[in-house]
Amino acid sequence: MRTGYFPGCSLHGTAREFDESLRAVAGAIGAPLAEIDDWNCCGASSAHVVGQRLAVALPARNLALAEAQGVEQVLAPCAACYNRLAKARRVIEEDEALRREMPELLGRPFGNRVAVRNILEFLTDALPVIEARLVHAFGGLPLACYYGCLLVRPASVTSAEDPEHPTAMEQIARACGAAPVTWHMGLECCGGSLSVSRTGSVIRLGRAILEDARKAGAEALLVACPMCHSNLDFRQRAMTRDGRPPIPVLYVTELVGLALGIEPRRLGLDRHFVSPAPLLARRGQAPAGGRH
Repeated sequence: MRTGYFPGCSLHGTAREFDESLRAVAGAIGAPLAEIDDWNCCGASSAHVVGQRLAVALPARNLALAEAQGVEQVLAPCAACYNRLAKARRVIEEDEALRREMPELLGRPFGNRVAVRNILEFLTDALPVIEARLVHAFGGLPLACYYGCLLVRPASVTSAEDPEHPTAMEQIARACGAAPVTWHMGLECCGGSLSVSRTGSVIRLGRAILEDARKAGAEALLVACPMCHSNLDFRQRAMTRDGRPPIPVLYVTELVGLALGIEPRRLGLDRHFVSPAPLLARRGQAPAGGRH
């Protein structure tokens, strides 16, 4: 099945390490990705508050482009992009009038035939290959798997097997030799969309997430959302009290890439604000550099 790749705005900007690590992992497991030509912003941050038709049309245009380019499924690694594309597909499927209007609205044919996949589904499907090609098992590294809001909710849109108790990220972490901890904040909001407008609230929410991960014994957080990563990595100094050492925040693709033996800089680990270098050194990995 041909997979189209929708990087979205973040993976071409502030979350370049997510893009780089995904491309490196896809190459290592023999799952090439074809970036959708002429893709546009899906409107994840604001289109839905402007108007319903715009909120549907922006992601639908990307699905229409994927159809025209012969793609059967689209991988949207950003949790927000995934949620908006999957929501648009669902709304169009259920609203006959909107479905009939779409080709004229988009200025191109549209059959709503392309499936939307998130990064956890992509990696879960590839687990047999990942396990077969494992180079560096993480020897029980305690990780807190953080899903956030948009990967698993709402249940009517996402394909999560259990939106209240998902396990896909834990399965991927275990395949890499890590040991997911049991904690309480894996589905709580980090305040991603409020990062600029209500920074104090974001710091309070992020602090609660980090403190719970520490209490559970986690040495790192595992995420699959650029907004979550930006909040918990970039703002962690403000979130951390009492001089405690920061906790590295890894994209799930970075963990898989390290387990496959990919060099840390190829995964973008040198651009994290909370450097994972000390953690990697303790676990027998080459240093990754970092900003702090």
